[in-house]
Amino acid sequence: MRLWHKDLVPWLPTQQLISQWRECCAIAKNIVILGTPNHILVNKVMDYPICHFYHYTNNVIDEMSFRGYHITSIAYDNFITNIKLIDPVKFDRPCTDEDIFEGWHNERYLIQCVSNLEEKFDCGGISEEDFYNILDQFSYILY
Repeated sequence: MRLWHKDLVPWLPTQQLISQWRECCAIAKNIVILGTPNHILVNKVMDYPICHFYHYTNNVIDEMSFRGYHITSIAYDNFITNIKLIDPVKFDRPCTDEDIFEGWHNERYLIQCVSNLEEKFDCGGISEEDFYNILDQFSYILY
């Protein structure tokens, strides 16, 4: 389970982007059921107001829509139901892209995420085109 760095969302290969939507749904559900995402890589989401997670997930949804992928209304409604159960008042408070997960989604975390994508590329899980698109945007942090 991982929330890719917020700046990577527009550059994620399709499989990782779609999987990110599923991860966001699972995180919201786990928070409702367990009180935590219960995974070491995403437990930090609990250190932030839920509007950060909500805004991040909307960025994922927007990118999916931009690429022509559609989320079923049932899946979206389930996500919103869970978010509202977590915090019915504050879930949709304004939050800028710069604010999202400030301190967590920093340059160090971006390096970790790009390195993870590089490993996926090395193992054949990401196409050369997708990986080089990522490198075009973020090579400054690796090399």
